[in-house]
Amino acid sequence: MLAWHFLRDDQKLSYPPHTLVEVGQKLTVDPPLSLCNWGLHASKRAIDALQYAPGPIACRVELSGEILEGDDKVCATERTVLKMIDATNTLHEFVCWCAEQALLKEREAGREPDPRSWAAIDAKRKWLRGEITDSELAAARAAARDAAGAAAWVAARAAAWDAAGAAWVAAGAAAWDAAGAAARDVQNAQLEKMLLEAMEETA
Repeated sequence: MLAWHFLRDDQKLSYPPHTLVEVGQKLTVDPPLSLCNWGLHASKRAIDALQYAPGPIACRVELSGEILEGDDKVCATERTVLKMIDATNTLHEFVCWCAEQALLKEREAGREPDPRSWAAIDAKRKWLRGEITDSELAAARAAARDAAGAAAWVAARAAAWDAAGAAWVAAGAAAWDAAGAAARDVQNAQLEKMLLEAMEETA
């Protein structure tokens, strides 16, 4: 089974003995499996794996051996890393995409978003390119927070520094309405596309 898994920025497992994970490596554990407690975990969808991410290292993995499935996660006795990237910038770009979708939804509903919300997204991209400082990004984020509405809050979150955490929170906030499940599917398709493209570029 193909799945997604995130690691800390040092590429080590979060639990002792904090094993360094490398591409091609197969990790194994003995059964019995227990979701959240024992097993090598991952998620079928990248958007689901993101909520458990301890850091920005994205892994495309293959689960094998004994497999136990839950709603948004899976655990197995064997997990092999097929591809791995530092997805920091990709996750930041995904947050910007989520924020843009939220603002466009507001515009389509006849509620033109506050210009400060668009400015926060633009500031994040400039920050990623090294064109503005941390303090300038923080100022743009603060300005977006002062704007009204849920979409503005998503835009403010887009200007956060923590890539994995911001991506998960912004994705959730951008899918707040009754069409949330459908929005989540669209978000997942976009996130997986971005991650796979980044993995191909670094192959």
